Amino acid sequence: MATEQDAPRVLIDKQHPQVYRAQRDLAAAVRQATRDAGLSRVLVELVNIRVSQINRCAYCLDVHVRDALAGGERAQRIAVLPAWSDTTLFTDRERAALTLAESLTTLPADGAQERHYATARQHLTDEEISALSWVIIAMNAFNRISIVSRHPVSPQP
Repeated sequence: MATEQDAPRVLIDKQHPQVYRAQRDLAAAVRQATRDAGLSRVLVELVNIRVSQINRCAYCLDVHVRDALAGGERAQRIAVLPAWSDTTLFTDRERAALTLAESLTTLPADGAQERHYATARQHLTDEEISALSWVIIAMNAFNRISIVSRHPVSPQP
């Protein structure tokens, strides 16, 4: 019996490749901004993973967990990332970046976003906050592209 989950999806990145190319160009500009801001690849990947966890994007999680491991991140820290605030495994700077990632992804109300931003400012420069904000915005967009298109996760050997 077929379910709604079995219904084929339009691969929007393939249907409108020029739009997807623009998204990839944005990602390249964001990567350059993170380098210019002096942000480590591991920190950026932690943020990408956390955003993808919140959005439940299996495809992006697969990609960015592999990238983080290849970049030297430890499996233990990736495993506990959903509970990062309950561990001592992350630096204050990483915690500030993860706070920003959660806040800009969930867009909380009632002044919470202002508190989160204030926390980030204690440990990150304006340039770092800006670059990380662009990482978060771009990752949210890629998550939505993959979720809408239902990009598959292929088993690894």
